[in-house]
Amino acid sequence: MTTEVVATEPIPAQVSAPDGVTATPPRAGANDSFGRRLWRGRSDDAAWVRPSLIALLTTTAVLYLWDLGASGWANAFYSAAVQAGTHSWKAFFFGSFDSANLITVDKPPMSLWVMELSARLFGVNSWAILVPEALMGVATVAVVYLTVRRWFTPSAGLIAGAVTALTPVAVLMFRFNNPDALLVLLLVLAAYATTRAIEKASVGWLIAVGVFVGSGFLTKMLQAYLVVPAFALAYLIAAPTTLWRRVWHLLAAGVALFVASFWWVAIVELWPASARPYIGGSQTNSVLELIFGYNGLGRITGNETGSVTAGGAGVGGTSMWGPTGWNRLFTSNFGGQVSWLIPAATLLLITLLVITWRRPRTDRVRAAAVLWGGWFFVTAAVISFSQGIIHPYYTVALAPAIGALVGIGGVELWRRRRFLWARAVWAGAVLSTAAWAYVLLERTPNWLPWLKWLIVIGSVLIAVGLFAVPRLTRPMALGLAGAAVVLGLAAPAAYSVATATTPHSGSIPSAGPAGASGGFGPGGFGGRQAGGFPGGGFPGGGFPGGGTGGGTAAGGFPGGAGPGGGFPGGGFPGGGTTNPGTGTGGFPGGGFPGGRTGGGPGGLLGTSKPSAALTALLSSDAAKYTWVAATVGADQAAGYQLATDKPVMALGGFNGSDPYPTLAKFQALVKAGKVHYFIAGGGFGGGRFGQQNGGSQASAAITSWVESNFTAQTVGGVSVYDLTAPASK
Repeated sequence: MTTEVVATEPIPAQVSAPDGVTATPPRAGANDSFGRRLWRGRSDDAAWVRPSLIALLTTTAVLYLWDLGASGWANAFYSAAVQAGTHSWKAFFFGSFDSANLITVDKPPMSLWVMELSARLFGVNSWAILVPEALMGVATVAVVYLTVRRWFTPSAGLIAGAVTALTPVAVLMFRFNNPDALLVLLLVLAAYATTRAIEKASVGWLIAVGVFVGSGFLTKMLQAYLVVPAFALAYLIAAPTTLWRRVWHLLAAGVALFVASFWWVAIVELWPASARPYIGGSQTNSVLELIFGYNGLGRITGNETGSVTAGGAGVGGTSMWGPTGWNRLFTSNFGGQVSWLIPAATLLLITLLVITWRRPRTDRVRAAAVLWGGWFFVTAAVISFSQGIIHPYYTVALAPAIGALVGIGGVELWRRRRFLWARAVWAGAVLSTAAWAYVLLERTPNWLPWLKWLIVIGSVLIAVGLFAVPRLTRPMALGLAGAAVVLGLAAPAAYSVATATTPHSGSIPSAGPAGASGGFGPGGFGGRQAGGFPGGGFPGGGFPGGGTGGGTAAGGFPGGAGPGGGFPGGGFPGGGTTNPGTGTGGFPGGGFPGGRTGGGPGGLLGTSKPSAALTALLSSDAAKYTWVAATVGADQAAGYQLATDKPVMALGGFNGSDPYPTLAKFQALVKAGKVHYFIAGGGFGGGRFGQQNGGSQASAAITSWVESNFTAQTVGGVSVYDLTAPASK
């Protein structure tokens, strides 16, 4: 029988040798001082390990915290909900958008709870909201290191942590207040617990996996479950106990997962509907509908009732959310966010599976490949083929898996560097990374044009040098390996710095330099601070269905006429009576919402920015009213609520298409003197886009009733109706 022989180096703590034997060197001495243990780390670590880890985490903290307040409220929709949660514990528990508890946000509240506790301690401001997100990012990098380091070398852990930290979309989302930051941290903690569970077939650690993933469910619902198949399969394959015990351990973890996922859901569903806020994003006031509909299977099928636009295939085989397929992660919308090291990670995953094919069942290298590779494959497949709302920043969930595969795979190849095949695979990973970096950087040819050539030329030289490794001294070989890591991370690191030094706001942020995104990227739809349209227009160029003329050279407005000629409806949606459209069909409501210097409603999926005059008007006599104003859509309401620190009614929830409040309910509230003003022009298309996709017509009916029965005045560039003063007939 032939035995594989690898480079003669000490086997790191708890890593499988080629024959499956596990070695576990002793830990740091119990008599060491805390400071020494903190700086020195494990007793079997080289002197450089702990300082390198501290340097990695410090650099990550600087990158994630740098000028964090420049993004202001970031996603004002969630910031307004945080503000509400600091005023009302009821709003805190339910995740209400406003402290008067009319309606909730369209996600479960766990990520809000973290920010709300911070805001209760330090006040409602951008730093109190965003610093917890940045610290979650630092913690994520630390846990990735600890998880990979536990079975492999410190080098593997450091590479995995660095790749995670420098993935551009990770820099974006750990500096932002969407739920994704907490979700990723919880999933990484679950991965760590899975590795601990596998080591000794520990049902306790496996139950912890269920708790972490279940908490992720209460952060972003079914997306958290995408890692479950990989974690369960890794344990089922590799845990050192009988098959029956492995199965019942997984069943116990499943019970823990269910309880951790649904305890809050059960309370909300059992709570009398009349005594709690309406469940935003649902059409039936049900969290279960939200889980399995709008935030669940609807994301995959595209059948999302009340969405701002229909999913599925549209004009040119695409939809507003871009084309689907195996290459989606490499398109202009997604590529620069996360795909830099996907070719290398895929190659290394295949290599890990091949070299461990004949290993014992409990081999940890294969178990790690299954755990991290399964996480990557399932999540990537769902994002790639889903036809509903899928934003590029969702790919942040891939960053830890990519980092772990690169770190583990790179170190395993290093241990086998005496073999030609290992050096060939290593060279292939280096060259594929350089080639793909060139393609991505070429999409922004005027931004650091020298970088792509530096990476390509340097990587070719490194790939050639790898074949000479057996003849090099150890310091020279280590230097070559280090140069490969540095060049592999150079392009995503540059994107990450560009991301960290640019303010981001709105609902669909995007990482990288200006012009890097072909869709909802910087500068568009609430990407960069300035708002407006993305540099590359909609996916596919221009507005969807923009006619036969295609996009402009910049990919922005379509060059050809839309159906029926030009932009139907005479303008952009959501304009209300301020900039009414003149045509029929197409974009309803006419008018482009806001974007004026003097304030007014925000752009598409951007928040409102009220002028000082409007803020003063809304704040006057505010104590007399439950809601100082009402407007269609929570994104629009958010700006008014944050400016006044008073509840603003978001008619129809986020999109303006939820069936709450009804016209009768709103009329009763107005009659009771609960609502002071109505502000026109809110919502995405005045909520009509969502209504055209099966959503409720309630907000449109309320708008029509207000316009027919009250007199408009223009304040700060927007139309405002005083609901306490009906128009004279």
